[in-house]
Amino acid sequence: MSKKAETDKPARPVTVKDHMALNTANTKKKHTAVNDALKFPTGEQFEKDLTEILESDCEAQGETVVIALIDFDNFFHINTDFGVEAGDKVLIDTGHYIKDRLPAGATVYRMGGDEFGLIFKGDSEREEIFLFLNELKNGFNVKTPDGADQTITIGMATAFLDASRYAELVRKADSALYRAKISGRNRVAMAKEEKMVPKTSHYTQDQLQRLNKLSKQEGIGEAILLREALDMLLKKYDI
Repeated sequence: MSKKAETDKPARPVTVKDHMALNTANTKKKHTAVNDALKFPTGEQFEKDLTEILESDCEAQGETVVIALIDFDNFFHINTDFGVEAGDKVLIDTGHYIKDRLPAGATVYRMGGDEFGLIFKGDSEREEIFLFLNELKNGFNVKTPDGADQTITIGMATAFLDASRYAELVRKADSALYRAKISGRNRVAMAKEEKMVPKTSHYTQDQLQRLNKLSKQEGIGEAILLREALDMLLKKYDI
């Protein structure tokens, strides 16, 4: 690569904060064919809506709140084999398939890429929602231009049972999605109790002191803060 090409290449974010800022900027300025066609609320609205729900009194009122992350399996090959326009059509068809089957009290969001998010809020038990998601997965009928069958994978988490804060609840759903992916795709997985390991000597004394200060300042456990930071790091490198 020439020196000029290297100079012209956009700088890669070097910190988690830089990466998140770049993603936010791209989300605000970019109008994709898929977003324009579906007119779904985006991931930014998903965060606002879920945060508002978690801070409301829905737990005291006995309402069930469940989130689900839906990922189209092996989507990358569609763009490469059939072109971006074909890939957009597949995502648009997928969005319509999901929305047309949603029960009352559920909202679908376009999270970006080939991922959609759902928020369920109401009287349904989480087991009922799991069964609905399984039926949604089993009945998925969107095909590629050559008529090949496709599949989706889903991870879900339940508010106040799996987590009570936005970042932790989404991380639990994302972990469930990841488990479903590596175990074969075309599955629905619930968040589960996680085996935790203690902090190690990989942190400096200054980092631990600042972490302790942040924990007290925000009223959030140190372990939760560390998990959120690690999750952002893994997302930065798309792991």
